[in-house]
Amino acid sequence: MKRRDALKAMAAAASLPILGSIAAPEADAQAKPAAPTAPPVQLRRGGPRGDAWDPDLINPKKDWPRKLTAAEMTTLAALADVIIPADGKSPSASAVGAHLYINEHVSAPGEGNARDLVRVRGGVSWLNLESQRRFSKGFVGLTMAQKTAICDDICYVPKAKIEFKAGARFFSLVRNLTATAFYTTDQGMKDVGYVGNMALPKWDPPPPAVLKALGLD
Repeated sequence: MKRRDALKAMAAAASLPILGSIAAPEADAQAKPAAPTAPPVQLRRGGPRGDAWDPDLINPKKDWPRKLTAAEMTTLAALADVIIPADGKSPSASAVGAHLYINEHVSAPGEGNARDLVRVRGGVSWLNLESQRRFSKGFVGLTMAQKTAICDDICYVPKAKIEFKAGARFFSLVRNLTATAFYTTDQGMKDVGYVGNMALPKWDPPPPAVLKALGLD
């Protein structure tokens, strides 16, 4: 079908409801109240709003201010490195800026982000209090074994004890944000073996045997 014929068919189909309403008996029209008309669509003009949800990528504005303190960030960096420590093939979570991403997320405008900010701030405070209670040091000053001992008690919400439920919900949020931050970096993608979206020096088409099997030879 030619493009012009397709446009004619679309116009004819669009006119069917109008023709049907013209052909309807007058009595039927009087029996049924007219359906309310929808308000006209207001098209917003002037480009993107320039906020977090509709950013202006051509003329970017300075983003929102960060809300976590330096001390809170230091604790988050230490916790992120317990969640994803460095190994033989990839750096730790804090080395790629996972704690910076968490700060960006919880500082962003939005109700959900505001709730996460409260949870992260409360969780960081609880983590340091628990560290002092158990080991007489803040979380950053603990050994990896001591940090892990606390995290083992809050690593799974359904199995956490009542006194650790709030800490477990905090840990779950930070773990999700840490993993999101880490595995969207080049280092994280390499860590899981992701090789997509990479420039290739050449492209080898399917071999003749495969094309023949598909009937495409």
